[in-house]
Amino acid sequence: MKVGFIGLGRMGGGMARRLLGGGHALAVHDAVAALIAPFAAEGAYAAASVGDVCAGREIVVTMLVEDATVVDVATRPEGICDSLPKGAIHLAMGTYGVAAIRTLAAAHADAGQVLVAAPVLGRPDLAASGQLGIVAAGPHEALKACAPLLQLMGRKTFEAGALPESATAIKLANNMLLGCAMVAMGEGFSLVRGFDVPAATFYDVLAQGLFSNSPAYVGYGRTMVDESWDRAGSPVTVGLKDANLIVAAADIARVPMPSLNVYRDRLLGAVAHGDGDRDQAVLAREQARAAGQT
Repeated sequence: MKVGFIGLGRMGGGMARRLLGGGHALAVHDAVAALIAPFAAEGAYAAASVGDVCAGREIVVTMLVEDATVVDVATRPEGICDSLPKGAIHLAMGTYGVAAIRTLAAAHADAGQVLVAAPVLGRPDLAASGQLGIVAAGPHEALKACAPLLQLMGRKTFEAGALPESATAIKLANNMLLGCAMVAMGEGFSLVRGFDVPAATFYDVLAQGLFSNSPAYVGYGRTMVDESWDRAGSPVTVGLKDANLIVAAADIARVPMPSLNVYRDRLLGAVAHGDGDRDQAVLAREQARAAGQT
């Protein structure tokens, strides 16, 4: 399949390499030219521009962080909408807001193209090994066309229906629950610390008890115990970006989310204390600050 890939960062790089290893004719592009060279050395076509990476492609994947970036890349002159053939698919795999997905869907419809939203669940190590969870939504035939790519990049694809924004709503809700889990873990560690219980002891109870099959509690809990949050899989700044997207989605749907407000406030506190580039597990330290334990 002729595939374009835009966005070769921590997540996108691993995902693109999975497609290249799967035998697809891959063209890659990134605003940071140094990220393109390793793919060219492995046989990918190094596209000089967005228009170049889209030319003649059946599907173009974007893995970009910000809403404004993906909308601009799609809608600017010589962007995706101008350059992708009619009937081709834009597979948007980043975490975006509802408004951005609606904008993209309308722009591609006007251009005779199709948008599939397929945000991913997981961290860079899972992207590299093809073990991501993927929530995909879009027209049935487009989802069918994307399936071989999604199978290479993920362990499981959850189909969410015909409207791309449905996948977005699920991903945002998932991120909200994960964020609240991290806040709750931080509070739990803080509570047992108040009784001189070692964090590792409480972690063993979590990881081998009620939450033994939960990657969120097992993985992020381990990072909290080890305080290894300098190895950022999902930085606080990205969490804050997503939290703001969730607030906007909740406003559109008129859904109160008081737990989300606590999570967002903890993220803001972590940024204020200089932890914005650290992994979100550092929210445990933010909670410890609030409890006067650090």
